[in-house]
Amino acid sequence: MQNNKVPIPRPKNMDSLCDQFLNFVEIVRILRLHCPWDRKQTNESIAPLLIEEAYETITAIEEKDDAEFQKELGDLLLHIVMHSVMAEERGAFTLLDVLSKIQEKLIFRHPHVFASVKVDGEEEVLKNWEELKQKEGRSSALEGVPINLPSLLRAERIQHKASRVGFDWSEREQVWEKVIEEFNELKSAINGDEPKERIEEEFGDLLFALVNLGRFLELSPEIALQKTNNKFIRRFTAIEDYAKSNNKNLNDLTLEEMDQIWEQTKKNK
Repeated sequence: MQNNKVPIPRPKNMDSLCDQFLNFVEIVRILRLHCPWDRKQTNESIAPLLIEEAYETITAIEEKDDAEFQKELGDLLLHIVMHSVMAEERGAFTLLDVLSKIQEKLIFRHPHVFASVKVDGEEEVLKNWEELKQKEGRSSALEGVPINLPSLLRAERIQHKASRVGFDWSEREQVWEKVIEEFNELKSAINGDEPKERIEEEFGDLLFALVNLGRFLELSPEIALQKTNNKFIRRFTAIEDYAKSNNKNLNDLTLEEMDQIWEQTKKNK
């Protein structure tokens, strides 16, 4: 791999690392030959599991659980190797192709590291990154945002890509004003008894504006909502626990009782 600017650092345990990786790939190949479950899988059948493993990895990161983080990274690596082995079996590409392509892409998109291009800060790096993508044959600055991403995350990625080519607000206050504008438009559509499709459109516009605000606040809307989901589960579970400890059915509790427990749980964090 051509690299005229910086030497690639080699870990001290390089031989051991290579051996472990080769052994790992061999284990996957053996499973494909001899395990009934592994043998019948396809790239399509295990695709949903890859998404699941990615989210479990994110959870481990958020919880700062390095032991779990290590395990989940292994699970992700398993999927990468498994998908590559399956592709090789059907003559599409090999694991070596995967490794070669990602190395080529990293070096090509970092000319400020591996070549003589000069950059002044992170923003210029990101701008160059998008320009290099266009040279790779992409027809749109928004190309490459997976359609199957969760909607909040997809909105964030779309906005990031648009901002890298200059289509963005200049001040946070402008984004906040847009959120208020979209909220008022939604409220007007609801109060005006407009068709459901129109209300849905305005609701979506408000969510999109809130995602933009989160981006300006350097927050991930997807992670923020996930944390709120988890918080709701903790507080609601406290209500269920109260009902069980008092030999009551949850439906027997009044809304006032539920609210009281909810507020107490908030105080206790």
